[in-house]
Amino acid sequence: MSVVKNFINNSIRQLEIHDFLEKELRRSGFGGAEITKTPLGTRIIIYAMKPGIVIGRRGTNIRGLTRVLEEKFNLFNPQIAVSEVEVPELNASIMASRIAEALQRGIHFRRTGFWALNQIMRAGAAGCEIIIKGKLTSRRHRSEKYRQGYIPRVGDPFLENVRRAVTTVTMRPGTLGINVKIVPPNIRFPDQIEVITPVTEETPIPDEPVSVSPTPEEQA
Repeated sequence: MSVVKNFINNSIRQLEIHDFLEKELRRSGFGGAEITKTPLGTRIIIYAMKPGIVIGRRGTNIRGLTRVLEEKFNLFNPQIAVSEVEVPELNASIMASRIAEALQRGIHFRRTGFWALNQIMRAGAAGCEIIIKGKLTSRRHRSEKYRQGYIPRVGDPFLENVRRAVTTVTMRPGTLGINVKIVPPNIRFPDQIEVITPVTEETPIPDEPVSVSPTPEEQA
């Protein structure tokens, strides 16, 4: 197998594993997963709002996930670790799932988009963009975009710093696509320039001469 085909097959497998975990761990507030290969096996870090549901009573759920990943996806010695999401509003996967659930409950897409945007920005995000696509108001496809703050578009700053998530929700008119991009706080980008005022050393002020009055012996 060539290097290109191996790379493509690995990417497809990671996407399938991510979709499987998202479907199985929906109740736990699934916030994404990192899959890396190590000499000892495959390490999977699962981010969730409720780690206890992922682990299960006495670790039953996590053992079941390990067995399914090993048998269904042919992973070598999968090692699963669970990390709690401290600020759900800064996690793109969780916010995309919340938008999908709100749309399924019948909340208007504009109200849902502005609500999610305000929640993300109040959590301290430097920038956010939410795109909802599909048959929103008629039979024709259209898209609604909600954006606030600073968001890079291309290059390494976009790939390394912007948190992205894409999900779908099936409605009566058809399937809607939801795309969420979040820039976490306290991130500096190369195009952000800070002007520093130069510090000048103050010229020392010479000491004033001290006048000493002569003693009576000196006057004599």
